[in-house]
Amino acid sequence: MTATTAPPRTRRDDPLRRAVGLLGLSPRTLALSVLLGVLALGSAVALAAVSAWLIARASQMPPVLQLSIATVAVRAFGIGRGVFRYAERLTSHDLALRGMAQLRETLYARLATGRTESLVGLRRGDLLARVGADVDAVGDVVVRGLLPVAVAAVLGLGTVLAIGAFLPAAGLSLAVCLAVAGVVAPALAARAARRSEELAARSRADMTSTALSVLDDPGQLAVSGQLTGQLDLLRDADRRLAAATDTGARPAAVSAALGTLAVGAAVVAALALGIPAMSRGALTPVELAVVVLTPLAAFEATSLLPAAAVQVLRSRLAAERVIALLDAVDPGVPAVPRDAVAPLPAVRDAATDAGSADPADSGGVLPDHSGLVARDLACGWPGRPPVVSGLDLTVRPGRSVAVVGPSGTGKTTLLLTLAGLLPPRSGSLTADGATVASLDSEQVARSVVLTAEDAHVFETTVLENLRVANGATTADEARTALRRAGLGAWLDALPQGVDTLLGPDALNVSGGERRRLLLARVLVSPAKILLVDEPAEHLDTDTADALVRDLLSGSFRGEPPTPAASAGPLRGVVVVTHRLTPLDAADEVIVISDGFVQARGTHAELLRRDTGYRDSLWRENQGSVATS
Repeated sequence: MTATTAPPRTRRDDPLRRAVGLLGLSPRTLALSVLLGVLALGSAVALAAVSAWLIARASQMPPVLQLSIATVAVRAFGIGRGVFRYAERLTSHDLALRGMAQLRETLYARLATGRTESLVGLRRGDLLARVGADVDAVGDVVVRGLLPVAVAAVLGLGTVLAIGAFLPAAGLSLAVCLAVAGVVAPALAARAARRSEELAARSRADMTSTALSVLDDPGQLAVSGQLTGQLDLLRDADRRLAAATDTGARPAAVSAALGTLAVGAAVVAALALGIPAMSRGALTPVELAVVVLTPLAAFEATSLLPAAAVQVLRSRLAAERVIALLDAVDPGVPAVPRDAVAPLPAVRDAATDAGSADPADSGGVLPDHSGLVARDLACGWPGRPPVVSGLDLTVRPGRSVAVVGPSGTGKTTLLLTLAGLLPPRSGSLTADGATVASLDSEQVARSVVLTAEDAHVFETTVLENLRVANGATTADEARTALRRAGLGAWLDALPQGVDTLLGPDALNVSGGERRRLLLARVLVSPAKILLVDEPAEHLDTDTADALVRDLLSGSFRGEPPTPAASAGPLRGVVVVTHRLTPLDAADEVIVISDGFVQARGTHAELLRRDTGYRDSLWRENQGSVATS
C-alpha cells in the first residue's frame, strides 16, 4: 500500500502571502517607504561616519576651513535623520492602515456573501478576533516586518561596501557580524516566539470570547450563578497567556544578547584589522576612526530584525486564521453576479398548487411564486444527522405560522435553514419560485429575513441599528417601524428620538424593548417573509404573549393603530416560540418533536385533538397563575 501524502505547500498557497496580497498594497508607495527608511537610517550611518572623521581630523588641528564641510554635513545628516524618519512613518503607516481597511472590507464582503453555515457555529469571540486583531496583525507585518527587513538589507549592503572601500577585510568582518545580528538572532527570536505565539493565540481567543460573554450580560450570569465560573475561565486564560509569554523569554534573551555581542565583535574586528593596516600605511588614522565607529550605527537597522521576525510569525499565524475563515465562507467559487441571475419566472399564484410534494412534479412549474415553500425538508448541521426531517411548509405574505416543541428539537436549526444560512440536508426549499441554494445571500435577503433571539444590538443610534437590515432606511421609516413594533411611547421618551445612542448590546434598554427593537429592524428590511426566533424569551408573561400575538396577527403593534403605524407591506411570518397561549392568532401551528412534525393545524384544532398540546398549554397557564 502506498501512503498518500498531502501536496507540498507552494509560495502561492502561503497564508501570509495570500493575506498580504489582499491588503492591496501600492508597489510605488511601498518602494517609497523603503527608500525613506533607507534614507533615515542611512543618515544615521552617515552621521556616525562624518562625526568620526570630524573628531579624528579635528584632533590634528587643521585649518578650520577644512572642517566646515564636515560640520555642515553633521547638521544636515542629523536633521535629515529625523525628517526622513517622520516621512517614512507617515508613508508606511498610511500604507498599512489603508491595507487593513482593504482587507477588512474584503473580509466583510465575503462573510456577507459566502457560505454562512460555516459562520453560525463559530464562537463570537473567535470571529471578533479574526476580523479585528488578526487583520491588524496582518497589516502590522508591513510596518514592523517587511519594511525593517528591506531597509536593513539595503543599508547593510551599502555599509559593507562603504567600509570595504576603506579596508576590504573590515568590510568582510562587518558583513559576518551583520549576518549574525540580522539573520541568526532573528531566527532564534522567531523560534522562541513560535511556541509561545501558538499558545497565546488560543489564550487570547478564549479570553476575548469569555470577556464578551461577561460584559454582554453580567446580570443574567450573576442571577444564574454562572458569573463566578466565567470569571474563573477569564483568569485561567490570563494565566495561560502569561505562561505562553514566559515560554519564549529565555530564547528571546539569547537572541538579544547575540545582537549585542555582534556589535562588539564588529568593533573589535575593525580594531584588530585596522591597526595593522594603519601601521603599514594602508589606512590613515582618520580613516581608522571611520572604519571602527561607523559599524556602531549600521547595527541600528539589524536591531529591529528580531522583533520583525517575531512580527512576521505573529502575522503568519493571524493570516492562517483569516485565510481559513475566508476559505470556509468562500472556497474559491465566485458568487453569482447579481446581473447574471435570470429574473424570477412569472408564474401564477395558485394556492391549490402549494400542496404538491415537489415543484418538479408539476412539469417544471413552481407551485407558488410569492412565498417560502419547503417540501420534505430535512434540516441539520453539515456533517451531523438531521434534527428535523420531512417538513412541508408554505408561507406567503399575509400568512403566519408558529413552530413549537421541546428545547433541543431543532427549531432554531429549522429557521437557519429556511433563511438560507444552512443548506438543506434533503428535500426542496424555494423562495419566490427560485431554489434558495441557487441564490446568493443578497437575493435571499430580499425574500427572507431572520432575527435570532440573541441578535446583536450595536453601540450606535437607534436609526443605525435599524439600518443593519436596510441601509436605505430613512428616519421617518424608522419611526414608522418602531411604532409598528409597539415602541411608540419608548421612542417619544428618547431624548434625541431615532438619533439617540444606545449602550453596548442595548444594555440600557429593557428586555421587552430590546425584543421589539429587533422586530423593528426586520420590519424595515425588504423581505416579505419574517423568521423570528423566540421573541418572548426572558419577558414577563403579559409582554411575551402580547409580542407573539402581535407578530402572528399581522398587526405588529402593541398600541392603537395610527395612519403611520398602519402603513407597510403585508408580511408572512414564521415564529419559533415556547409560548402557546397567544398561538390562537396563528394561521397554523406546527409541533416538532423527536425530529419530525408530530402535529399541525390551528390552535383550536390542536386543542381539540392533541392531548399533549392541550396539557402543555394547561401547564403554561398554571405556571403563569403561580407567578402572578
